[in-house]
Amino acid sequence: MTQRRILRLSGRDADSFLQGLVTNDIARLTDGLVYAALLTPQGKYIADFMLKRDGEAILLDVAEALADDLVRRLSLYKLRADVTIADSGLNLQRGTGTAPENADADPRHPDMGWRAYSANPASDDGTDWDAIRVAHCIPETGIELTPDSFILEMGFDRLNGVDFRKGCYVGQEVTARMRHKTELRKGLRRVRIDGAAPAGAPITADGKPVGTLFTRSGDQALAHLRFDRISDDMTAGTATVLAE
Repeated sequence: MTQRRILRLSGRDADSFLQGLVTNDIARLTDGLVYAALLTPQGKYIADFMLKRDGEAILLDVAEALADDLVRRLSLYKLRADVTIADSGLNLQRGTGTAPENADADPRHPDMGWRAYSANPASDDGTDWDAIRVAHCIPETGIELTPDSFILEMGFDRLNGVDFRKGCYVGQEVTARMRHKTELRKGLRRVRIDGAAPAGAPITADGKPVGTLFTRSGDQALAHLRFDRISDDMTAGTATVLAE
């Protein structure tokens, strides 16, 4: 289970502060968890996270490996806004079975189950999350989602992670242009794989680079591919790869 840090953003400007920075609409917090990301001005991925209303404050659930840098970046944007960013002291519980009363559905896909936050130790019900992610082409922080990622190539529109009507946020112009003015040339795809190949292995066809292999579950995996080079002759190491 990926270690997570649960931050709490409080203060009278917390909502408007996040609304001007992240890819999704903070107004959706009235309906439950909101999946969102912080981008560079050039539209590239910095961090993805879950947001949850907590009274007048907002909880931000982010991978531990990204937490310090995310706090630093948010603090740079804060300026004179009345916003306090602090560790909440809470932990993540998640699963796909019967949900506790304080749980919310994961907004990315129904099969991703529920998430809850409390002072209890972090817990996981043993679900094979990689199998679910591969089945539904859902990227993971630090694996498929890396600093050179564009969120639309990673399917954030399909995963309820971006709102195209909310107005400006950091990286919005590039993201909107990719949505409305260009056809994506690369993206995350599910592939079928036969043979051994490690995560991170380059995928080639006819000697030309096609993409990179990532999370594998059984004979299926996630891969970031150049769409114009997808063929029936793709390989990764000694394994054969077929786009689905």
